[in-house]
Amino acid sequence: MSTMRPTRPNFVFIVADDLGYADLGCYGGRAASFGAVSPVLDALAAAGMRFTQGYSNSPVCSPTRFALMTGRYQYRLRGAAEEPINSRSRGNAVLGLPPEHPTLPSLLRDAGYRTALMGKWHLGYPPHFSPLRSGYEEFYGPMSGGVDYYTHADSSGRHDLWQGEAEQAEDGYLTDLITQHAVDWIGRTAADEAPLFLSLHYTAPHWPWQTRDDRALKVEGTLFHLAGGNVDTYRRMIHHMDEGIGAVLQALRACGRLDDTLIVFTSDNGGERFSDNWPLVGGKMDLTEGGIRVPYIAHWPAVVQPGGVSAQNCLTIDWSATMLQAAGVAPDTAHPLDGVSLLPVLRDASHTFARPMAWRMNHRGQRALRDGRWKYLRVDGHDYLFDIEADARERANRGPFEGDRLPRMREAWETWNDTMPAIPEDATVSLGYSVKDMPQR
Repeated sequence: MSTMRPTRPNFVFIVADDLGYADLGCYGGRAASFGAVSPVLDALAAAGMRFTQGYSNSPVCSPTRFALMTGRYQYRLRGAAEEPINSRSRGNAVLGLPPEHPTLPSLLRDAGYRTALMGKWHLGYPPHFSPLRSGYEEFYGPMSGGVDYYTHADSSGRHDLWQGEAEQAEDGYLTDLITQHAVDWIGRTAADEAPLFLSLHYTAPHWPWQTRDDRALKVEGTLFHLAGGNVDTYRRMIHHMDEGIGAVLQALRACGRLDDTLIVFTSDNGGERFSDNWPLVGGKMDLTEGGIRVPYIAHWPAVVQPGGVSAQNCLTIDWSATMLQAAGVAPDTAHPLDGVSLLPVLRDASHTFARPMAWRMNHRGQRALRDGRWKYLRVDGHDYLFDIEADARERANRGPFEGDRLPRMREAWETWNDTMPAIPEDATVSLGYSVKDMPQR
């Protein structure tokens, strides 16, 4: 087996699903009944860099994935106006990632990278959309937002596990199956001197609440699993994912690629009902910090010094820009990036630069702008101003006491919003539960 190192770095982009800011040990998470929840990821952070001000592009699944794939604000594409894309959109020719749009995997593939997505897609259904039509040479996983971990059925009860564009019936716990296919792909490409781009998109710890030991568990009611789950089950789901990431690291190490691989770990949005977001407020579907601030871990032995902690403000799309720059691949001139490369930060954890970031949500008419230490937020028609460095919990509204800062930031948000398409009138918001199912957080 060849162990020759590629001249360009490999990339492994790991995205958890609905992971809370403080669910991992390295982000202050508490141990579970069985011990440490995330020892592999904690070690990865210790040997690499951890970001304390990393944000997802959206507080809900598929919009963030549109952004990740394109390196651009998701609001530019119609499909991303869905909050999120739901299983009722099967066969829809509009609600998905257009195959003609350049993507991170397609740009890397065209530059000679081997590309694969193992895990969740959630960017539209065949025959109009699929990972193979947007730059990936191989795909294994579900197309929709959430599936049963054993039956692999989506929220409509339809089987949703695919190999390429063909449905694939395979027995096993989904987190482990995703890991196994990722490890197999790394092994099959080990002798190839082309660099690798692996998207490893786990569904964990997204509902339904099933661990490796819950094969016999029948999810009652809908796939949202409103009558089940608990904190311990949730933490075990994270631990299963953590073990899988360990297996992927070992596969990279075995073929001599680990030192030249940039591994990025993050979540598509903030935590859900059993997650720990401390000290943040809110979670999935919210533009308060708990819905959009997420763990960011970067590991790259050839470049990143161990033990780094960065306070750089950054978005999911910045990782797309970082990987393209690290690969020496230019973005498509007709689709300029909104992401900003973090390469200078990876080389020096103390390096920071100005990075205004904006969000909007159809749900509850939310909007947010983070600029430096300040954040402008609107929820349900109410405008707020928070000093995030002093008050990450967003409890002390500084709006009335900071002169014209609030109106200036509101105007800056509106100027940014004018550069984006308006939210279509037919865009949907899909809420799995409400206060009738559980008390408001």
